[in-house]
Amino acid sequence: MAASMFYSRLLATTALRSRGSRPALRAAAQVLGSSGFFNNHGLQIQQQQQRNLSLHEYMSMELLQEAGVSIPKGHVAKSPDEAYAVAKKLGSKDVVIKAQVLAGGRGKGTFESGLKGGVKIVFSPEEAKAVSSQMIGKKLFTKQTGEKVRICNQVLVCERRYPRREYYFAITMERSFQGPVLIGSSQGGVNIEDVAAETPEAIFKEPIDIVEGIKKEQAVRLAQKMGFPPNIVDSAAENMVKLYNLFLKYDATMVEINPMVEDSDGSVLCMDAKINFDSNSAYRQKKIFDLQDWTQEDEREKGAAKADLNYIGLDGNIGCLVNGAGLAMATMDIIKLHGGTPANFLDVGGGATVHQVTEAFKLITSDKKVLAILVNIFGGIMRCDVIAQGIVMAVKDLEIKIPIVVRLQGECKRYLVVVP
Repeated sequence: MAASMFYSRLLATTALRSRGSRPALRAAAQVLGSSGFFNNHGLQIQQQQQRNLSLHEYMSMELLQEAGVSIPKGHVAKSPDEAYAVAKKLGSKDVVIKAQVLAGGRGKGTFESGLKGGVKIVFSPEEAKAVSSQMIGKKLFTKQTGEKVRICNQVLVCERRYPRREYYFAITMERSFQGPVLIGSSQGGVNIEDVAAETPEAIFKEPIDIVEGIKKEQAVRLAQKMGFPPNIVDSAAENMVKLYNLFLKYDATMVEINPMVEDSDGSVLCMDAKINFDSNSAYRQKKIFDLQDWTQEDEREKGAAKADLNYIGLDGNIGCLVNGAGLAMATMDIIKLHGGTPANFLDVGGGATVHQVTEAFKLITSDKKVLAILVNIFGGIMRCDVIAQGIVMAVKDLEIKIPIVVRLQGECKRYLVVVP
């Protein structure tokens, strides 16, 4: 589930940690006209994220290349020497060096080395080596990373192209269409959210029947609406069909190409790619999920993944431990309703063990902003006595000093006693 399908499930919060492809998801939701961005009073709100896998740009581009999609020549470099070698092999007069971090806004970011911008044009292999040395192994600050920053472990070195026109293209899931939808615009290479707000008529949508699949004429129709010249409409449509097949093959929740361009030689190229994958598909998409870069993840979220817990940190001060995503979001909603701010989303699920509950408390209390913890359990499948044992163990082992408010209702509640 992506775009408004997942936005419709998500909770409004006042503080949302940013991650690489979230702007694309927000853009898709706004482009689709999702009501998730505004409440009935027209007030802008923010949403809690769904846990989806995001890949580095170079990984996404490799998937595009495997799918037969046209992309610029380039290769990843994990050291300045490799950047030099790639630039030399490309043989182009000028190349582009792109920092690989899972955070948006890299073009206007700043490295701890002092280098301004995570996307640079250079004019020799020597310059490629010099610039990449200021990126690789350095932390990048962007508007989205905030103080947490992101470490740049590699750069994408690719040929510079000179497009005549830039377009926007994306594939996502949309509940109102009951399936996938292609999104296109003649205004690519810019923030699609701005386009959606200022010139919504410049955005076109083409719903796809999930059973019948994409038809060539649908892609052609969208390419024509986007303004591709008649002589390259077929080429653009072919790339769209290939991208849709990739979307299905890898259980993607979103594929965004910004920009898709008409190059100076008349070819159609995908210059950039952001792909999100449904975490529920991990069991059958091992190739994809093995690519996850844990150096880009929050330490607490890494710990949660190891403990098989659904944890996402926020910027509030009230820790939450709940069973079930729906109840967790409703609990966060109640906190907001009464003037509080949730510090996290934490769903222990329906089969949590005492150990997992203890680990959940470790995650919550590792956030120094947390001043109190709210436990809200509805025991349908989850046993209340297991949660209670976990709480008692956590309080003793972790020496928790902050207030804990507990509500346990349902399965095995009758076995509970007050523990002094």
